[in-house]
Amino acid sequence: MTGRFITLEGGEGVGKSTQIRALASALEARGIEAVATREPGGSAGAEAIRTLLMEGSDDRWDARSEALLFAAARADHVARAIRPALARGAWVLCDRFVDSSRAYQGGGGGITDADILTLHGFGSLGLLPDRTFLLIVSADEAARRLTERGGSDRMGNKPADYQERLTARFVEMAQGEPARWRIVDADAAATDVTAAILDELVEWL
Repeated sequence: MTGRFITLEGGEGVGKSTQIRALASALEARGIEAVATREPGGSAGAEAIRTLLMEGSDDRWDARSEALLFAAARADHVARAIRPALARGAWVLCDRFVDSSRAYQGGGGGITDADILTLHGFGSLGLLPDRTFLLIVSADEAARRLTERGGSDRMGNKPADYQERLTARFVEMAQGEPARWRIVDADAAATDVTAAILDELVEWL
């Protein structure tokens, strides 16, 4: 069995964590080892950096500092968790990856795509997912979900104009790389979203 690397992307409150859990269960029911992970995080070193990134005031770090911290966390995550899992044939399901840096520190923070990908090339040897799903929900639905779960973290508390740039950048990336990306309407029921994602993976199942 060939390992596959699947990532879920999108703004706050789109249901990435819910879908990661559902997809892991669906894969395991088919006899496939599924490793559910997240960014920043997923390894001991990356989880330590996550604390620095996700806590504190909105202006704790500027975009350049964030980009460097995310790249460092990702490098440890890739080396210690993602590549070993793929090597043994597991499917890795990751809540965010380098495309989030391209959207948050790029579209939201003004760091060039080239600079972010240079950091990724050095730290994580340029690893990219086999498939990336962009979950899209309406602003009202995202707000409802965030309220339901008790609010957001430092990254989710960015101002409205930042969130708009973020969403626009995600869509731009998805439309620019159609071979890898799939856009999913995540306003639908969670089970329907899972089914839609699995339909896009059927060629590998």
